[in-house]
Amino acid sequence: MLPNDQGNCSPAINKKPTDGDNNALENGHQSITNPGAKKTWSEIRQTVCDFRHRLSTVSVMSISHVSFRRLQNGKTRVYFLSAPVNEFETLLYVDLPNQSVSGQLPWQPLIESNFPSVIMSGRYSREEQLLSERKRLTTFGITSYEINSESGRIVFPAASTLFQCNDNEYSTNSLYPTELRTNATGAKLSPQICPNNIDIIAYVCNFDIWVTHIATGSTKRLTYAHKGGRCLSDDPLAAGVPSYVMQEEFNRYHGYWWQPKQHKEDNIYRILYEEVDESEVKIFNFPSSNSAGSGEIEQYRFPRAGTANSKSNIKLVEFQLDGECQIVNIKNMELQYPLAHMFPWMEYLVRVGWTPNDDLIWLQVLDRRQQRLELMVLSIDNFIEHASSNIINSSHNSTFVPPQVIYSQTSNVWVNVHDLLYMFPITSSSEVTMIWATEDTGFRHLYLITSIITKVSHENGIQNVDPSENNMMMSKLALTSGNWEVCGKGLWVDLKYQIVYFMAVRESPLEKHLYAVSLKSPGNIKLLTKPGYSYEIDIDKNCEICVAVYSNIRKPPSCQVFRIEHNDMTVDGIYLQSVGFLVENSEVNSVLQSPTLVTHQISSGDVLFAMVFKPHNFVPGQKYPTILHVYGGPEVQLVTNTFKGARHIRMHMLASQGYVVIAIDSRGSRHRGLIFESHLKGRLGTVELSDQIEVLQWLAEYLGYIDMNRLAIHGWSYGGYLSLMGLATYSNIFKLAIAGAPVTSWAMYDTGYTERYMDLPQYNSVGYMNGSVLSYVSRLPDEENRLLIIHGLIDENVHFSHTSLLINTLVKYGKPYQLQIYPNERHSLRSLDATKHYDATFLSFLQNYL
Repeated sequence: MLPNDQGNCSPAINKKPTDGDNNALENGHQSITNPGAKKTWSEIRQTVCDFRHRLSTVSVMSISHVSFRRLQNGKTRVYFLSAPVNEFETLLYVDLPNQSVSGQLPWQPLIESNFPSVIMSGRYSREEQLLSERKRLTTFGITSYEINSESGRIVFPAASTLFQCNDNEYSTNSLYPTELRTNATGAKLSPQICPNNIDIIAYVCNFDIWVTHIATGSTKRLTYAHKGGRCLSDDPLAAGVPSYVMQEEFNRYHGYWWQPKQHKEDNIYRILYEEVDESEVKIFNFPSSNSAGSGEIEQYRFPRAGTANSKSNIKLVEFQLDGECQIVNIKNMELQYPLAHMFPWMEYLVRVGWTPNDDLIWLQVLDRRQQRLELMVLSIDNFIEHASSNIINSSHNSTFVPPQVIYSQTSNVWVNVHDLLYMFPITSSSEVTMIWATEDTGFRHLYLITSIITKVSHENGIQNVDPSENNMMMSKLALTSGNWEVCGKGLWVDLKYQIVYFMAVRESPLEKHLYAVSLKSPGNIKLLTKPGYSYEIDIDKNCEICVAVYSNIRKPPSCQVFRIEHNDMTVDGIYLQSVGFLVENSEVNSVLQSPTLVTHQISSGDVLFAMVFKPHNFVPGQKYPTILHVYGGPEVQLVTNTFKGARHIRMHMLASQGYVVIAIDSRGSRHRGLIFESHLKGRLGTVELSDQIEVLQWLAEYLGYIDMNRLAIHGWSYGGYLSLMGLATYSNIFKLAIAGAPVTSWAMYDTGYTERYMDLPQYNSVGYMNGSVLSYVSRLPDEENRLLIIHGLIDENVHFSHTSLLINTLVKYGKPYQLQIYPNERHSLRSLDATKHYDATFLSFLQNYL
C-alpha cells in the first residue's frame, strides 16, 4: 500500500452555490503578497526547529496494543503500550477497580524506566527496519509484545533480540526483562508463546523458524528453508516470513501459527507455517542502508506489476520435549497435494489460522486479479512426511477432513481482504459455523454462515483434490445491512449473551463507532459509543471490558475504560459503564489550531468531505496562498472527525506560517463502500484530480479567503504521484507542485497493489499508459521553480528509479525541476535531521516561488 506522509464537530453540510466566477467573493478581499517577511535559509530552519520544539510540549499520550488478563483475585489487569515520559514506547498496566473512578486510573510502568535505553543501545537490523516500514511504525522502544494471559509470561522483540519477563500479579515492583538465551545468530523477530507451554517460545531468525525452551535454554532450528548464503539469487526460500507483497499490501506480518490445543495423548507440539518461494521474483539493487554513498549495495526482491510473484505453500512441523525439557523428535511435514495443485488459480495466501477446538486449519486464498477469494478447511491429517508418499497421516484420527471450500466469493471490482472472521467451536461432526464479512451488497457487512464439512476414512484417502467442488454452504444470514460499511478490523463475540460487537461507520463515514447485534435478532443493531467522536476499541475475550480511545477534530484523544453491562439478554439491554480514564484530554494546545470539516456535493451527486486549516494570522477580508495536501488514492481516508495532532505536523506548520491548507477525500477513498471505491478501477491518476479541483474551486467561493492564483499541490507517495499529475494536467490551476516519493509509472510498482486497481498490464495497457506521469512530462510547465521532487535514495517501496526515470524524461523534454535527495532514507523519512531539512526545503520553496 502507498502510505500517506506521515465538542460537536460534525461537518456543516453546504449546498453547492450557483455557478460563477472564482472571484465572485473577491470584492473586499485583499490578497496577501507573502505570509510574512522573506526569511533566509537559517531563519526558515530555525522556524522549523522552534515549531517542533513548541509541538513537543503538546502532551497527547497515545495508547496501543491493549491486552487483558483476569487475575486470581478476580480483578482485570489491562496492559498497553505508550510513551508517557519520553520518546520511547514502553509497557504499562493498570488493575481495574471494582467501582468507577472519577478521573484517571492509576496506571504504572510494568518495565523499569531505564530499560528503553538498554534497548536503544542495540543496533537495529535491516529486517527490523523493513518490518517497521511495512507496519508503518513511527516509535522506538517496545513496539510490540506477546503475552500469555493466564500466566503473565511476556515476550517482546527489540534491538535484534528477544526479551522475556513474567508478571507476578502480587508484585508491586517494575520488571527488568532478561534476554532470551538462544544460540540462533541474527535478528530474532515475530516471537510467539506456545499456548500449551509458556516456557516454549517460537520466533523467526534468518528466514527460518526456531524454538527455545526458556528454563533450559534448549534451542532448535525447526525449518531449513533458507541457506543463509551471501547470494540472494541462490537463496529464494523462507519459512515463517510472509513475502513483501503480503506484508505491504495485505497487512499480514506473521507466517507461522501454533496449534491452539495440544492433545495430551500424543504430547506433540505443532506449528503450521508458510513456506515462501521467491525464485521467480526479480532482484533489484539498492545503495546500502548502512553506508549510502560508499558504493556498497543491498539486494531486494520486488515483483513489479505483470511479473512473477512469490509462491506460497503450507507446511507443518512437529516436535516433543523429553524428560529434561530438551526439544526432540522434530518432524517436518508437507501437504500431500500442495496448494498450487489444489488451487491452480491461487496467487495469494492472504489469511491462515486454526479452528478453536479441533484439528482443523483454515486458509483464505485469492486469485491474481483479486476477484475470487475462497475460504477452505483441512485437517492436520492431510500432512505427510515426504511429498512423494501417498500415505495420509493416520496418527491422530481414523477419519480426517480433506481440503474443502466452506465459502467462496467473487467480485467484478476487487475483493477487499479483511480480518473479520470468527469461527464458533465445532460441536457437530459435519458443520462449521462462522461470522464472516462480504461486500456482496456493495458495502461490507457481517453474515452468519453455516457450511457442511465432509470427513473421510484414512483407507479411502483424498478422493478429490479440487477443494472448490466440495463447497457446501448450508445457510447465510445477514447480521447487518445498509448503505454503510463495517470496518475491516474489530470483531468480538459474547457466546453467553449471543452478542456480536463490531466497528462500523454507520453514523458518518467520518466516525468509527462500536455497535452490537444479537445473533438471535439479526438486523437489530445498537450504537454503544457517542456520536461526535471517532473511536478505536479493544474488548477482552469474555466481552466484559472495553478500552476506548476516542477524539474528534477539536478534542485530543482520551482513553476510557468501560465495563460492558447487561440489563437483560437482548442487544437493547447492553450499556457501557465507565470505570475510569487511562488518559483524559480536553484542551487543544494553541500550537495545534483545529481544522474545520466541510461537506460538499459534487456534480456527480456524490458527497465529498474536506478539511481546512486556516492561517494562524488569519485576518478577515484577506486572501492567502493555499496548499492542497493530496493523497487521492485507494485505502486511505485523510478527512475524519478525529484529532490528528502531531500526525499532521506539516499542515499545522504551514498554517502557522500563514498558509491555508486543504485536504479532500475524492471518490475512491475508503469507508464509502465498494462502488465509491471502484471509481478508480483501471484508471488511477486520471479521475481523482477532477474531484479535488471541483471541491477546491467551490471552497474558494464559499470561504472567500483562498488565493486561487497562488495554489500549490503537495503529497507523498500516491500524493506525490498526484502532485506531478496535477502540475502536468492542471498547470493553469496549480502554480507549484512538491512531489514526495512519487510513483511515476504503475508498471514499476508492486503486483498486489497495482493489479488490484489497474488489472494486469496485458489487460489494461491503455490504463497504464494514461496513468503514467511519464506520458504527460511534455505538458509540464517550462517556467523555472514550479516543480520540486523529494525522494529517499534507498526507498524500497517506491523505488528511486521512479524519480530517475522521471528526471531522464524531464531532461529529454527540456523541463526545469528541482530535486532533493535523502541518501540514507527509505520511503518514510525517519531521521529527525532529514525531516527538519525536508520541512525547511518545503517552506523555502513555498516562500520563494508561491
